[in-house]
Amino acid sequence: MKVLLSKLRRACAAATIALGASALAQPIDPGQVEIAWDRYSDATQLAAHMRAIAAAYPQLVTLKTIGKSLEGRDMLLAVVNAPTTGTDTDKPAMWIDGNIHGNEIQAGEVVLYTLWYLTSQYGKNERITALLDSYSFYLLPMVNPDGRQYWFDQPGTPNSSRHNRRAIDRDRDGSDWEDGPDDLDGDKHITQMWKTDPRGRWVRSQTDERVFVRLRDDQAAAAGVTTYTNLGEEGIDNDGDGRVNEDPPFGDDMNRNWPGDWQPDHVQGGAGPYPLSAPETRCVAEFMLDHPNIAAAQSYHNTGGMVIRGPGAGYRERMYPGEDVRVYDELARTGEQMLPYYRYLVLFSGLYRVHGGFVNWAAESLGAFSFTNELWTDAKYFQRDQTNPSDEQRWAWRDRMAFGALHTPLKEFDHPQFGKVLIGGLNKWSARVTPGFMLEEECHRNFAFTMYHADQMPVVEFGRVESSAVIEGAVWRLRVEIRNLKLMPTRSALRQRERIGQPDLIECVTNVAGAGGSEARIIAANRMNDWLDRTPVPIATLEPGRVLIDDGVPGRGARVVDFIIEGKAGDAITIRYTSAWAKTIERRVELDRNEVP
Repeated sequence: MKVLLSKLRRACAAATIALGASALAQPIDPGQVEIAWDRYSDATQLAAHMRAIAAAYPQLVTLKTIGKSLEGRDMLLAVVNAPTTGTDTDKPAMWIDGNIHGNEIQAGEVVLYTLWYLTSQYGKNERITALLDSYSFYLLPMVNPDGRQYWFDQPGTPNSSRHNRRAIDRDRDGSDWEDGPDDLDGDKHITQMWKTDPRGRWVRSQTDERVFVRLRDDQAAAAGVTTYTNLGEEGIDNDGDGRVNEDPPFGDDMNRNWPGDWQPDHVQGGAGPYPLSAPETRCVAEFMLDHPNIAAAQSYHNTGGMVIRGPGAGYRERMYPGEDVRVYDELARTGEQMLPYYRYLVLFSGLYRVHGGFVNWAAESLGAFSFTNELWTDAKYFQRDQTNPSDEQRWAWRDRMAFGALHTPLKEFDHPQFGKVLIGGLNKWSARVTPGFMLEEECHRNFAFTMYHADQMPVVEFGRVESSAVIEGAVWRLRVEIRNLKLMPTRSALRQRERIGQPDLIECVTNVAGAGGSEARIIAANRMNDWLDRTPVPIATLEPGRVLIDDGVPGRGARVVDFIIEGKAGDAITIRYTSAWAKTIERRVELDRNEVP
């Protein structure tokens, strides 16, 4: 009997644990489209995933081709919106993109994950449902689909196909792309070439012959130790000019091609001939300019584990007023908590100078609160407080966790120019790219941070609304409070100062009263410092019923406006607040009938 009871208790405990694990699993239901998040998709496969999600959730997703890449691939954008609460342009929106650099492949996966999670969890998860009911999202997983497809199809390094596919004659010999890297050993990767050389400054490590160690300038190799010269990446002199790999099949760095602080190529390499010269960047800019409801932007890159805001150059710091910086700081400091081993940086001072970058343009030219996340950091190799592992530790991780799959063994090759060489080393999966078994976590944490950012876009509501008689039965003061429940203002300080976009507008519209048929008339309007303020500031306007709120409603703050109205008790009034960055709100009130929310 005791044995039976013991078995029964264990069975109940196991069932309870299983039930609890099921209840805590995220997401509980993968929805109508199952995607394996431990592997990567090339450009064609990723686009197919997008189309499958759009087909499964037509009520939430509209796919648009906003342009074509240089090689003719669709620039496929997903508009994600819950139409029962308004159109996408009626709500504040967030732009999210990735893979502007073709080799930064996990960036596209994070945007795809965003599309999948939002759609699969809408109506099931309360917070995701609230997000989509309040906001809309514009998702472009691949800004550089050509570079992404090249990365999967062609041999390369971790840094290959960063650029677009505009043909450039880099060696100025009259031909484009005629001397790029060559996969000499046929392993589908571009690795390193080494040649024995009595004057070489490299030797092979005594503890790991895969590793080459550079001798110090004051150091000589021990007797009998072979020295090597590094010949660079695999390749041959295809055009016979005496150089190797000097004219690769890559074009412009599209993250240097935006109008915000664009500089020509001799100042900022890869900038392209002029701003938005790339069709890929141009169609993105046109879409964003056509959607002034975009209040926030997120661009995903790799690598380094960073949450980055602009400016890209020190002389552009004036584009980030203190009020806006406080918003950035709160968002990013929270991001550091959500993204282990990630650091919050200002681009020019924490990383390097960038002219014509997307995050700079979105923040400085559109006034949207914008971040770049650099995905993956090798500090996550060990999940410890060791942010800069040594080369020896990195090799240990590659061997023990990746089982040698990130390295091509060195092999001899008879090179037509250099004779016998060794070819091999770290392959294109060895750096920058999140390991497959860690990809879902990387996607989810970055998605969660971006949704936190999105959830801080403005939401306005009417606070107190009070009418009082100025002249009994004839003239009234209607005091209206508009509150912003979120961190982000309805109009950033930069947009206000640089006069970007339309200012907010509060309208007071008179309606014909009941049986008497009389009509109220707005005769003046005043801005107030706060609800208790009794010192009106008259607003010079030819239309006192339409008041521009140029500075918007601050984050977690309020604005108060008085309207002076000629009318009688019971006259109906409609008040309406409109903002590019907040959903329009409207309320009908009657004079002498106060409303408190």
